[in-house]
Amino acid sequence: DFVTCMLTACEGDEISVLQRVFVPNSLGSLYTMICEFIGYGEYGDEGKVMGLAPLGGDRYADQFDDMVTLNGAGFELNPKYFLPFGASQGMKIADDGQVTLERHYSDHLIERFGPPRVPRSDLTQRDRDLAFGVQHVFEKVYLHTLRALHQLCPSERVAIAGGCALNSVANGKVFTETPFAETCIQPAAGDDGLALGAALYVSNSMLREGRRYVMENAYLGPEFADAPIRAALDAAGVPYQSLDRQSLLAATVDQIERGNVVGWFQGRMEWGPRALGNRSIVVHPGLPNMKDVLNARIKRREWFRPFAPSVLVERQSEIFEQGQPSPFMLHVYPIKPAWRERLCAVTHVDGTGRLQTVSRQENPLYYDLISEFDRRTGIPVLLNTSFNENEPVVCQPSEAIDCFLRTKMDALAIGSFLCQKQTPAS
Repeated sequence: DFVTCMLTACEGDEISVLQRVFVPNSLGSLYTMICEFIGYGEYGDEGKVMGLAPLGGDRYADQFDDMVTLNGAGFELNPKYFLPFGASQGMKIADDGQVTLERHYSDHLIERFGPPRVPRSDLTQRDRDLAFGVQHVFEKVYLHTLRALHQLCPSERVAIAGGCALNSVANGKVFTETPFAETCIQPAAGDDGLALGAALYVSNSMLREGRRYVMENAYLGPEFADAPIRAALDAAGVPYQSLDRQSLLAATVDQIERGNVVGWFQGRMEWGPRALGNRSIVVHPGLPNMKDVLNARIKRREWFRPFAPSVLVERQSEIFEQGQPSPFMLHVYPIKPAWRERLCAVTHVDGTGRLQTVSRQENPLYYDLISEFDRRTGIPVLLNTSFNENEPVVCQPSEAIDCFLRTKMDALAIGSFLCQKQTPAS
């Protein structure tokens, strides 16, 4: 209990603890503290601040260096910036289910940086610079810890878990700034992965059952045959075409080529926070206005947040500066300059993209969809965002149909059926 970071060596069914860091020294708490201070205090807002960081600069580097000290294989936080451990009341849950974290930062942070930003007020350059600063110091500590782990346990492979493992920008630098050549980060690396970790720990380390399962993809959720999908479409009064596999792919790419927004509901739902091509909204990655179109019609997200590219795995090295696959959308890599304009809707302001690599083995239908788009356009990439509108990602056919009808989505490819709005969204 009360361990915030643990380094281990794993061999067979043995897990040997090499180093622990205890509360109140928490890299996640440091990040959350700055998120709250600049007005992003809702549960899960850390990803927003990670997207904001490239718009800032390093003018607060000295202050952030004062917040955390590297200590051997671990680190220590400067307690004057934080409320004492246990002083906050955790979190609040509103009537609509929205979770807001209680204040983590002390008055000393206000003395250093001025009053905290009011949520949903205009962002200032100070706020952007604080986002840059916390991301920079996060990477500094994260990569230091991984390098220290490699010294304690030399290996080419590292498994990373915990909410901090969802920082895809830091993950993308592991291959260039540590000796590790391969990462294993399962898609639900945060608290939702605890159930999986507990089960595997009992199986492997207590019952000594040996390796029984290898996670080859993230598609572990429910799936629906055409019969219940057809029934849901009929119940909602939605017109549809029933198409064979190739016709569905061709018709969907027709929509994407025209700049339309398409809901893509296929196969088993993804495990974890990322839509990986089964509960996704897919659009053209090379249209300059596509981010604005998605935000205006459906997502209603902050303007600075990037959208993700799904890329055919064998074409990754042609487009990105790094060649290590990222099937769970957990790494950010630089996009090669020659591709940035062609992929303008998925290229962030710093020239990077949080990619999902797609292989035919992992997801044959989604792979073939991207391949058909590539055949027509010469672009082996689709913009992929989660199938939702400020709510949990759709799981059942009725939820997908409701989102399709409620938003300005142009088309819905659900099972073997294609639905189109009679009047395209403008």
